[in-house]
Amino acid sequence: MMEQRRSSEGGNKGFYQALPKGIWALGFVSMFTDISSELVHSLLPIFITTTLGASMVTLGILEGLAEATNSIAKVFSGLISDYFRRRKYLVLVGYGLAVLSKPLFPLARSMVWVFVARFLDRIGKGIRVAPRDALVSELAPPYLWGAAYGLRQALDSVGAFLGPLLALVLMSSFSDNIRAVLWVAVIPGLISICLLIFGVKEPESRKGIEGSKSPISLRDTKRLGLRYWLVIALGGIFALARFSEAFLILRAQDLGMAVGYVPIIMVVMNVTYSLFAYPAGAAADRFSASTLLLFGLMVLVFSDIVLAVASSQVLALVGSGLWGIHMAFTQGLFSKLIADNAPSDLRGTAFGVFNLVSGAALLMASVVAGSLWNIFGAKATFYAGAVFGLLAAFGLLLYRFRVKTK
Repeated sequence: MMEQRRSSEGGNKGFYQALPKGIWALGFVSMFTDISSELVHSLLPIFITTTLGASMVTLGILEGLAEATNSIAKVFSGLISDYFRRRKYLVLVGYGLAVLSKPLFPLARSMVWVFVARFLDRIGKGIRVAPRDALVSELAPPYLWGAAYGLRQALDSVGAFLGPLLALVLMSSFSDNIRAVLWVAVIPGLISICLLIFGVKEPESRKGIEGSKSPISLRDTKRLGLRYWLVIALGGIFALARFSEAFLILRAQDLGMAVGYVPIIMVVMNVTYSLFAYPAGAAADRFSASTLLLFGLMVLVFSDIVLAVASSQVLALVGSGLWGIHMAFTQGLFSKLIADNAPSDLRGTAFGVFNLVSGAALLMASVVAGSLWNIFGAKATFYAGAVFGLLAAFGLLLYRFRVKTK
């Protein structure tokens, strides 16, 4: 009853006003970091395949291994943040590594440089994500978790479409000089670090136990119940259904889009992502998260089909927009499901394990996508994504049945 009353009070204030300042600060940190990262990533597939002359399979392996490295780092950072009971320091290290990686991309003269830069960037993300997501659950009250994760995802997505949009403008201004454009990515990254240092504080509940350590062992995983492990399994199946967004960019180029305009694909995807992420998160505080996830998954299947049959650049944009809606209805909601089903003292570890499983599945999905594209063409890649999406929908229905019958 008390939680319902608080939820009602939060709703009367309005979710945006009720959310703590630290949530907003983390959201803007994510936004500026994504402006930096997506400016690079919107051009990286073209940079790799044209400027450096690498193959589609190499791109798929790069993206998959980078994400897998990212996911492995998430497990250890989540575990460490639970052990030392400090989140912000790890988050700062993670964002700092991402900033340090940015100059390596324009300096790259071979794929070795790109691999090093990409891994440094992904390790940084791996270090920050699990403690950051756990920090969100500690800064916001439980009845606003969906809204808090949704807001952070929404601001993250604003940065994710401003980055490619900035790339689009700069490519035109710098006469398609990709290396010159990549240098600009350093600036928003530095802004994000300043916001994190001065705008985010460790929760008061953790200051009282600062410096204390709580040893964590494999036996603690028993406290992560069956519903948590069902969410983990479901997240892995979801990751198999979607591969790296780099293939969206390459699909647009495959359909004849000029190199200078290719970043618009990421702009469209992230505009729809940012528009729907907060409403989807807020809705999860009031309605069934699994129902919203199922909707997002079916949007992904439809997006894959559109991109598979696309014969024009307009359809590539439509498919990318649908992809963004799918992301809005899945990414933040999975964070809420993890927070709902994990003990507070194991929440960093719980987020880390979730991201490890998802990253391993994403590695497989990206390598398979690159191989299918190289052997059978673009259509096979997106049709395969649709098939995995339908399998994930079946898994989600089993999850809902298990939860209802428990």
